[in-house]
Amino acid sequence: MAKYSKAAQENVRRTMLKYKRKELKSGKSGKPVENPKQAIAIGLSEARRKGAKVPRK
Repeated sequence: MAKYSKAAQENVRRTMLKYKRKELKSGKSGKPVENPKQAIAIGLSEARRKGAKVPRK
């Protein structure tokens, strides 16, 4: 099983905090994210862009 790096875990943690505070916005539309799975996906995507060790989609 693939393992996420500490940096990726931290990024997802921060994203989930934003989600819980209703501060996390979605894509171009800028609507608030309503699904926790979508929030996790956003966090992992950001971690990938920063170069953290994250398994493929």
